[in-house]
Order: sequence, then C-alpha cells, then structure tokens
Amino acid sequence: MRGLYLVTPNWDDTDRLLDVSEQALQEGVALLQYRHKSAEAEQRREQAGALLALARKYGVPFIINDFIELCEELDADGVHVGGTDASVAQVRARLGKDKIVGASCYGDMTLARTAEAGGASYVAFGGFYASLVKKYPVTTPLDIVLQAKREISLPCVVIGGMTPENAAPLVARGADMVAAITSVYQADDMDIAVQQFNQLFAA
Repeated sequence: MRGLYLVTPNWDDTDRLLDVSEQALQEGVALLQYRHKSAEAEQRREQAGALLALARKYGVPFIINDFIELCEELDADGVHVGGTDASVAQVRARLGKDKIVGASCYGDMTLARTAEAGGASYVAFGGFYASLVKKYPVTTPLDIVLQAKREISLPCVVIGGMTPENAAPLVARGADMVAAITSVYQADDMDIAVQQFNQLFAA
C-alpha cells in the first residue's frame, strides 16, 4: 500500500462520479474508497457496484466506508471504519483474514495500537489540515507519522485537507498513502493533481 488513496465525494450524479473516478484511475491510484454519507441505500449500492467494476478494470483495490453489509454483498476488497463504527476486531472477525480493514485513528496512537492488535490492514491519521468535506478539529501533529512508523508495523495513511504541497512533509515523515477527495475531484486539472500526488512517492 503506497501512493494516492482516492476517496469519493458525496456526489449524487453517478455518471459524473464514474467519469472523474475513471480519469483518476487511469492516471494511477493505489486504493479507491467509496464514501457517500447521505446516499440512500439503493443509490449507494448502484454507485458502489459501478465503482467496484471500474476498480477491477484498473486493478485497484476497492473498499467501502462504514457499510460492512454492502462490502459483503458486492464482495468488495474491504471496508474503512471510523471511531464510532464497529471495532476493527469485530469487522476482521466478520470479513475474514483476506479483506482490507482500515481504521481512522485521528491523532491518537492508542487507537492505532488497538487497530493493529485487532487486525487492521492500515491506520489513518488526521485531520492535519482543514478539510472542505470532513468537519473535525485540525489538531493532529505531523510528527505522529514518525511515531507510528516507529511503533506499529502497519501502513500509515494521512487524511484531511490534503494537497500535493501540504502532503509532502507527511510523506517525507514516512506516510505510505495520502487520502484525497476535493483536491482530486474538484481540481482544475485532475490529471495534473493525480500526477503531483504520485510524484510524492516516486522516490
């Protein structure tokens, strides 16, 4: 797990969502997460199924935010859970050893250690910067990435207001993936945005 971790926006326009997602996948994405907090169940199933097909086309792992049942129904590659969702250990027991299980750890190393013990595939820290999508305190210190790389053996994802510019110091500290929504899906030139994220990992 290394590179751009693309997370979808809350777009109801499925055609637009698929078009922009495919454009990004063509440029190179390490992991694709479907996240739509306000969608109705039928729309969520339709969008996730179509995105899964795209991800399969480009050989990119596809995970679903929160909805474990949808992951099971579609046989997606895994789920991402937050602090108020089911525990990593519960999700791992339910999905088995072969699925990806990601965990939001905010700025809390205790959560990261618990996630590792519960069988997480990766841990995600943030927010580091103000986000246009997720509303949370911007209190995560950059050096938590250094601490995580010393203390746990899982890949480290950084989230929250990520741009190629402000993600650079986090990648320099050892971040394995950078999660982005707005800076890709609403970029003036999405191809360039994806390329710039990928260049962070080129070395």
